Amino acid sequence: MKTKRLFFIFNLLCSFSLPIIAQEKGFPIPSGNSKQLFYLQRTPNKNTIVYELNYKNGEIDSEEPVHGFWIRYQEEGQKEDLNYIQRKFAYGLKTKKIAENQYEISFVSYKKYKMFLRMGADKKFHLYTTINQLTAELTSIYLKINGGAFWTPNIEYVDIYGVDPTNRSVMKERMKI
Repeated sequence: MKTKRLFFIFNLLCSFSLPIIAQEKGFPIPSGNSKQLFYLQRTPNKNTIVYELNYKNGEIDSEEPVHGFWIRYQEEGQKEDLNYIQRKFAYGLKTKKIAENQYEISFVSYKKYKMFLRMGADKKFHLYTTINQLTAELTSIYLKINGGAFWTPNIEYVDIYGVDPTNRSVMKERMKI
């Protein structure tokens, strides 16, 4: 009984540690959106892109199952759709249906990084990816940009955050691209 209680407390602490990681960088944590899958933050400001499930007529939209939009924290915290250039060349997603309610997803700007939208054991949709060679539910991505130009930013590193779908432990991987 004592072991179960310790395991429960450990998992509870792990589930709250992702917001703590993001707060250490001084970035706000988007919340209150039951359709949110993950969010992306990057230098040079705190504006955040939220990626959420996209429904059409009560079903996952097979044309665009994941929709991204800005939360403009640097302004008034308003929501704003990605513009054409952002969708087509940077933060937009490319989607391929691989089975009923299952999709392979990648960023238009980095097709090598694969994510998979599918229903989890909890009967909710999650975006799965690989973190440290293990399957994880993606929760956030942080891009450290160090100079460069508009079309070719110098991405110093990318931090990928997620949780293990079986034990809910926090997972993180830093990628150099």
